[in-house]
Amino acid sequence: MNREEILIQPSMPVFSPSYPRGPYRFVRREYLIINYETDRDALRRALPEPLEPHPDNLVFYEWMKMPDSSGFGDYQESGQAAHAFYNGEPCNFSIQMYLDDEPPITAGREIWGFPKKWGQPRLDLRKDTLTGTLYYDEERVAMGTMTYKHKSLNGDLPKVKEGLKKLNVNLKLLPDVDGSPKVAQLVGYRLEDITVHGAWDGEGRLDLIPHVNCRVADLPIKRIVGARHMIVDFTLPFGQVLHDYLA
Repeated sequence: MNREEILIQPSMPVFSPSYPRGPYRFVRREYLIINYETDRDALRRALPEPLEPHPDNLVFYEWMKMPDSSGFGDYQESGQAAHAFYNGEPCNFSIQMYLDDEPPITAGREIWGFPKKWGQPRLDLRKDTLTGTLYYDEERVAMGTMTYKHKSLNGDLPKVKEGLKKLNVNLKLLPDVDGSPKVAQLVGYRLEDITVHGAWDGEGRLDLIPHVNCRVADLPIKRIVGARHMIVDFTLPFGQVLHDYLA
């Protein structure tokens, strides 16, 4: 391969790329999101500067089912994020994410800095209960439940759509060949071409179990604020550097 042939490749390994070049389209992506108040000191430890936490110390735990994702296929995901502020602008900061498919793990980490690891998340409707579980090395570390379609938001779908346009932020860290930091950035992105097929609010409950390699319980639950169920389409575009720690 010559230089030009190398530089047009979307990802490694070159002979069998992990993922194609984006942007990436997600169709009928289903969410279970449980918002809760956590410990103030624990939240501050999880947020990198210059981000500031929500004054009510709010975070959310979510499950996502992706049945049709361009380049990534059919997979599920579970993770934790914080409501925060970047230069006074509300944003969501991704703290940790667990999923069961190699291409989105690799692409997410390499392109946007998503904090992704391998896990076994599942989002299912079990009788009258929307239920999310996360297993790590065959041990259950999280379970979330929500009443199924108790409060429809069909009259507020434009507001739901607007909320999905919120700034999202990741901390991207990549080492150089000698182990020193090569990339240390806050990366921002906003979802595009959003279609909301449905959204519902309801009662939710969340159980997080301590595990040293899947630390979802390190942001403890003080108070459940609410739960939301959504089905949406959107495009995940490339991001932009908000803050460079090596500059």
